[in-house]
Amino acid sequence: MQFVKAAVTPPYEGRELLRQMDEIGAKSLPLVALAGAAIGVVLSLHTRDSLIQFGAKSVLPALIIISIVKESGPIITALVVSGRVGAGIGAELGSMKVTEQIDAIEASAVNPYKFLAATRIIACMLMLPLLTIVADFCGILTGWLVNALAEPTPFKLFLNYGLAQADFADFLPSTFKTIVFGFIIGVIGCFQGMHAKGGTAGVGRASTSAVVLASLFVILADVILVRLIITFFPE
Repeated sequence: MQFVKAAVTPPYEGRELLRQMDEIGAKSLPLVALAGAAIGVVLSLHTRDSLIQFGAKSVLPALIIISIVKESGPIITALVVSGRVGAGIGAELGSMKVTEQIDAIEASAVNPYKFLAATRIIACMLMLPLLTIVADFCGILTGWLVNALAEPTPFKLFLNYGLAQADFADFLPSTFKTIVFGFIIGVIGCFQGMHAKGGTAGVGRASTSAVVLASLFVILADVILVRLIITFFPE
């Protein structure tokens, strides 16, 4: 709760927030793009032959696009970010905790929950949807590329076929649910780091716990959010 209170009360740490957005968003971009591209390749390879066998090749673009946007892109992005960013936050804040740097920040009249925790949590919440959009695009692009190698099809036509079968409920709720994933990753990383104890071994435990718990809670949250999306946006 101290994180939430620190985040909504002034003064705001705009410069530190921008630095964290760069650290979390820009530096996660290559990993997320690569993971998204891999999803598109695997989906296309797995489904193309099966759809041809059942005479449903025409639904391949829609299957790839909707599968990536609705589920694969958001969850893979969140797990990649929880591995890189969750571990980084846990280790960084854990090191500051065991070397008493956080106590020194507090002694200098700076709220560590606002300066260290709130900025990282908000940055995670803002960057997850953007990273997810990048992963989705890379997955759709490589899905088209693999399909085009077997049967040349213009990218625009591939998109038109796929998007014709999709609607509002396939895109926005699935992308915006990653804000919740970002909150989970940020809160768990900060909590584990700011409660680290026991020297360098404690920093290692904080980093590992941040990754494991963030990944687990992201998956559990996804189950709940998918159920809510189906309830409020029935197909």
